[in-house]
Amino acid sequence: MPRMLLNKRTAPTLLGWGVLLLLVLLIVLPLLAVLIQIFLPGIFFGELNFAGFGLVFDIFERKLWSKSLTNSLLLAAGTTVFGTLLGTMLAILRSTYHLKSRIILDFTAWALLIMPSFIIAQGWVLFASGKGIAVTFFGLEWVPSFIFHPIGLIFIMTLCKFPYAYLAVTAALEWNMNNLIAAARLNGANSWNSITTVQIPLLMPSLLSGAALIFMDAIGDFGLPASLAAVYSFPTLSYSIYSALYTAPIRFDMAGVLSFYLVLIIFIVMAIQLWALRKGSYSYISGQSIRKNAIKVRFGWLIDGFVVCCLIIMLGIPIGSSIVVSFMDTLGNGISLNNFTFRHYQQFFSVDSATLEGFFNSISIALLAGILGLIIGLLIGYVLVFTDFKYRKWIDSISVISLAVPGVVLGIGYIFIWNQQFLEAIHLKLYGTPAILVLASVAGAIPIAARLMIGAVTKILPSQLNAAALQGAGFFKRMQSILIPLLRSSLLTAGLTAFGTSIFDLAITSILYPPNYITLPVAINKAFEDLNYGYATAATIISGSLVIVIMMAFKWFIEKGFTWLAALGKKERKHVINRTERIKEV
Repeated sequence: MPRMLLNKRTAPTLLGWGVLLLLVLLIVLPLLAVLIQIFLPGIFFGELNFAGFGLVFDIFERKLWSKSLTNSLLLAAGTTVFGTLLGTMLAILRSTYHLKSRIILDFTAWALLIMPSFIIAQGWVLFASGKGIAVTFFGLEWVPSFIFHPIGLIFIMTLCKFPYAYLAVTAALEWNMNNLIAAARLNGANSWNSITTVQIPLLMPSLLSGAALIFMDAIGDFGLPASLAAVYSFPTLSYSIYSALYTAPIRFDMAGVLSFYLVLIIFIVMAIQLWALRKGSYSYISGQSIRKNAIKVRFGWLIDGFVVCCLIIMLGIPIGSSIVVSFMDTLGNGISLNNFTFRHYQQFFSVDSATLEGFFNSISIALLAGILGLIIGLLIGYVLVFTDFKYRKWIDSISVISLAVPGVVLGIGYIFIWNQQFLEAIHLKLYGTPAILVLASVAGAIPIAARLMIGAVTKILPSQLNAAALQGAGFFKRMQSILIPLLRSSLLTAGLTAFGTSIFDLAITSILYPPNYITLPVAINKAFEDLNYGYATAATIISGSLVIVIMMAFKWFIEKGFTWLAALGKKERKHVINRTERIKEV
């Protein structure tokens, strides 16, 4: 019996339970709270009244609720179809042909993936509004009617979300499958048949993964409808959930039901993806496989030109529009020297600037979220790869599910969990304080950090840690002397990614920011809603540039610092050897 107790209390087991407890506290409990509140609406306010299941079906009778559902499904389905097609086409062009624009294409895909959608959406609003750049400068009168229409919104969302499919298919096309295509041709298949029966089926896992990520991100997106609210009415599930909490009277029932359908749809999509992948075998990489080499073609410049035109539309129009408007005194006066000003930039750096205060607040929150999210992500990777913890699959599933949970749903759950009276007695009533923003940001950073760290940890052989354990090194010693040095680059990448994405998280901060406490995305979005476009765009450009500079400076400092420490260690070791040689000589 003592031996059994000892086995249960081993460091890997305790670590596994600790990680699982953190994930339940930060992700599972808020999600369950939202779902429980639908059927027991007063449970988090001291009342235990079962409301029945009828409220769930009210979504088909209440106009705003049903409109939000149909709009979200239409937007997500259209974005999934066109985003998958666009991402797959660009991935095939990049992998098949030797393009000079491939580096720019990769950079644009990653930039759109990391950049919050509300910034891209604001750029499109400034470009396509009635007195925007498209009409006043280019005379394109048809642009507003095209963009501010469900088709136009699908077009914008497609340009924001296609990187999921692009990156997934690009990774799948890394290896050459010509041997399988040649076998199909020898059996009588023509070019079209070989594409439809060999290439596309083998790419199915990547296509499904990219399409599922596009759908889940699009249906839970909060930035696009929030940016459009000032000029175009298009209610979606995410924005209607936010509106239910910030209009009088507060509608927790509406927020709960819409959150239920949002989460249900996302889980259905994940289940369909897993079911489809289990229906067949898609492996084609063997010991004889070789990497695919891009070919040079005579008219490659035409393909490069097409790719560059796509990139200008994807990133150049929204970012360029924001830059132009930031120097305009009034949007309606057009582009002229008389309308040129630096006033918006000066206003950002003024002493009483709320946006500058929000910038420092968001930096502080993102710094804590990045550090804590990175630590938890590293521990998740360690438990999944190097331990035999009984509930590893639960940890892996929760970290995957958290990727699909929209920020608005997570924010509502945090209100229910951390706004309880009994927590006030133990000083843990976090709702209404900046601490709840940190917790929610950590929950949002965990899935990103965990996915990056799991991929990095799998590259390390367990024998390295086992050898250190046999020499008497404890858990923290193994982490400090082996795991962290080997994962230095991955830790830096994961930490900076979690930091950068936490700064511009509009959904969570819009729902949870305390009174008299402003954050950067809330300040920018508020200025945009107040039609103060010049100041909103100037704040976006300045803050975005400062964040990039901070991240790059930190990356340079850490890399140079580790190099300096390594060089110092080599000098010390050389000195010891010389002293040893001198002792031998004496």
